[in-house]
Amino acid sequence: MSLADELLADLDGLSDEEEPSFQDSEASGSNANGKRKADAMSDDEEGDDVNDEEAKERADLFLKEEIAKFTENPSTPEQMALPAHENPEYALIVSANNLSVDVDNEILVVHKFIRDHYNPRFPELEQLVTDPNMFIRTVRAIGNPPDLVTAAQSISDVVPPAIRMTIAVTATTTRGEELSPASWQSVQDACALADRLEEARKTIFNYVRSRMSILAPNLSKIVGTTTAAKLLGVAGGLGGLAKMPACNVHLLGAQKKITAGFSTATQNRHTGFVFQSELVQQTPAEYRMKAQRTVGAKCVLAARMDMERTRRDGSYGEDLRAKIEKHLERLAEPPPQKVVKALPIPDDGPKKRRGGKRARKAKEAYAMTELRKLQNRMEFGKAEEEVGAFDETKGLGMMGNSFGKVRAGAADAKSKAKMSKANKLRTQAITRAAQSANTSGTATSLSFTPAQGLELVNPSLAAARVKAANERWFAANTGTFSFIGTKGSASGSGTSK
Repeated sequence: MSLADELLADLDGLSDEEEPSFQDSEASGSNANGKRKADAMSDDEEGDDVNDEEAKERADLFLKEEIAKFTENPSTPEQMALPAHENPEYALIVSANNLSVDVDNEILVVHKFIRDHYNPRFPELEQLVTDPNMFIRTVRAIGNPPDLVTAAQSISDVVPPAIRMTIAVTATTTRGEELSPASWQSVQDACALADRLEEARKTIFNYVRSRMSILAPNLSKIVGTTTAAKLLGVAGGLGGLAKMPACNVHLLGAQKKITAGFSTATQNRHTGFVFQSELVQQTPAEYRMKAQRTVGAKCVLAARMDMERTRRDGSYGEDLRAKIEKHLERLAEPPPQKVVKALPIPDDGPKKRRGGKRARKAKEAYAMTELRKLQNRMEFGKAEEEVGAFDETKGLGMMGNSFGKVRAGAADAKSKAKMSKANKLRTQAITRAAQSANTSGTATSLSFTPAQGLELVNPSLAAARVKAANERWFAANTGTFSFIGTKGSASGSGTSK
């Protein structure tokens, strides 16, 4: 059973005297929705004719008469304040809004019929044009000519230029065949029926939009009457929108983007009717995705309030809109400036410097060695030796002339470990015993040599010979070696680098 058959059955059940009641149309429409879709799909699969001229004309006439009557004579505020079961116009608004959903379903059924019957002529067209209404207009514009390429180039007023170019290129390589006159006539009849359904849907939409302030005043205060009518039409009425999760509202009306090989940088994904509302469009571009989620959540709250028919003056919707605007203003505000903290007052007072074994070891580990100090010194009037490796040269200074300790014991006298009094006395006793002139009874001046055997040696004469040899070669006044003074002395032949 199609939409036209259902409307015809409703007309037959009404008497000429009584006024048609729309109170139970929502329930009956929801109960018969699944059966109507199944019947329509079965008729479509069997290929039956979808054109019912007489029934469609009577249904359109009935719909136009009711809408025109309430458009010319709208209900008074006193009548609109009555409960829903006593207000005929409110019931008509609800029924018309629910009927728009059924009309959309019927358009989809007709679109499937046209797509299946026109597929042998242009199989690739359904992939290039995914929108049902645009597909129907494209089929009517192309037609069933022998030369498909020429016809595909003359549809500039129906589809965007990018899609028209893709259709023209695909038409040159299509494998479709020309339709028979009977098949093409059924496609034309289906296109005409789709046009009448689209006209009826627009009529219903315009009426519902004009009376949206009565059906959903709080929702209209947030997104406007046009967007509110679109949301109710897609969501299945006010009850469907009130039951919908808030995270899905901004997806209502989202369409599949037709890329056709072009860039997707400027396309907004997951955007629907809420994104096109005035409240979201006046938000900066970088915050629109966040704004549509916020607006969608508030739309559900407003729809639930309208469903209960409370606060009919729209004050609740105005409060929600004020909260949304305040939230969007906070999003657009620049971030707070970074606070530059002043430097803390330097603590120049005396500090406790701890010493000890660990501190001395740490200082000795990183102290400059005597070898490094010699490298930094040069002998006056003499070139220093250099060592080269890997394109680098380093001077040795006075390292080749004298040597010192590898690690300097640069320790402060105040922090050195002090010897106890008992240790001092013991050390002094040992020193005096070593320096004593008394000779031990076991000491002897006899020595055994391989040349003379037993020989009497004078230790004093041997020490004198060693001292004379040292003075001959290592005397300070010979000038053979440079004399390096100790630290703090004024004399010295070396100069610091």
